[in-house]
Amino acid sequence: MSRTVLAIDIGSTKICAIIAQIDNDNNIAITGAGTTKAQGLKRGSITNIELASRSIKTAVEDAKRVSGSDISSAIVSMSGAYTKSLNSNGIVNIQTKEISFKEIERVMHTSLYNANIPNEYEVLHALPFNFKVDDQDFIEDPLGMNASRLEVETHIITTQKSNLNNLKKAVQGAGVEVENIVLNSYASSIATLNSDEKELGVALIDMGGNTSNIVIHAGNSIRYNEFLGVGSNHVTSDLSMALHTPLNVADNVKLTYGSLTNQSNDLIEIPVIGDVDNTHEVSLDVVHNVIYARVEETLMILAQFIENSGLKDQIGAGIVLTGGFSNMEGIRELAIATFGSQPVRLARPIEMDGLFNELRGAEFSSAIGLVMYSAFAYTPYEIDANKRVRHRNETPTSQVDVNLRPSLEIPTASISLEEEKPSMISLDAKKEKKSDEAGSISKFWNWATQLF
Repeated sequence: MSRTVLAIDIGSTKICAIIAQIDNDNNIAITGAGTTKAQGLKRGSITNIELASRSIKTAVEDAKRVSGSDISSAIVSMSGAYTKSLNSNGIVNIQTKEISFKEIERVMHTSLYNANIPNEYEVLHALPFNFKVDDQDFIEDPLGMNASRLEVETHIITTQKSNLNNLKKAVQGAGVEVENIVLNSYASSIATLNSDEKELGVALIDMGGNTSNIVIHAGNSIRYNEFLGVGSNHVTSDLSMALHTPLNVADNVKLTYGSLTNQSNDLIEIPVIGDVDNTHEVSLDVVHNVIYARVEETLMILAQFIENSGLKDQIGAGIVLTGGFSNMEGIRELAIATFGSQPVRLARPIEMDGLFNELRGAEFSSAIGLVMYSAFAYTPYEIDANKRVRHRNETPTSQVDVNLRPSLEIPTASISLEEEKPSMISLDAKKEKKSDEAGSISKFWNWATQLF
């Protein structure tokens, strides 16, 4: 039996809602979509809940109208702005000598429990990048293997609780309940990267209107993520200031003449900012230089992110660029020059049934990735924003609503660990019991010798 899913990609410049049908074999068929200009957002974060809710509601209603469905819960994207990442690990003993899903769940919650996460932050994803069975590293899937000990290293992505709560309030204000939340660059990687790139190691850069998000995928999972508050709108601002013209005119100039390769000395006539009745002429060479300077600076900062990640040597498949900013003519050639010897590929979302022509652009990678995430196209195992361990081959069940949790202050990981603690510390408990018994015998012997 097929199920209906609603995905809402909340970006800085646009909000896209997609409704799709997913069958029992996890095949996806898109049935409706709606896109609207984003309001109440800045650099990927909510700045006005009411305006953001209106934009989300408009996009969702458009998608419902096309699809003919009345779904009321959604999987939502979140920007990498104000996120922090850290690595952690966990170790558990396997008493039955065979690894079941329960042991995998336990070791992942242990790694989450061991992480030093600040109180004002909430876990968005906990992604295992290295399972270790006894002394064997980098096990792809430990399920069913014989072992006496299971270890895991995880990459944990956290976000500020206030940022998370504001996002959920904005979505709820649009009449939609939040089913799950996914990092937008993680969603983009699902929609654009192939298995070879993930295996060899790849850096995906999602370049949007006001932000650029980067993730490095190596082996089984994401190993690094970072955020840069620069996007294509900054090119528009630079042109507006350099050409002394209104923002809407500067944006038209960018879209019409924006190129990183073609230089021209031709003149264009544009209005003056603050006095639209007067115009002045500017050279397209000036336009080219302004755009080139901003894009080159952005790519150089992103290249420095890769350098600082410590994973540059593990990026065998090179760099993948997606997002609306990556549509600029000549950006691939400039990226190749900036990133050195690394190969660069421009990516669009993969094809699927019902994919509308307007959704085939690179700017919709994150939205398509959210739909694919709903069809379990994520890493083999992970802990999601609901603190639930997910696995790629799970059967569809009713999702746990993030908003229905009684308290965001009490992580489920802690609750699960408390249930498992007796088996994890049973040896210590026995030692304490033996020491208590030994202490009682010693006290009795001392009393007896004193008495007689």
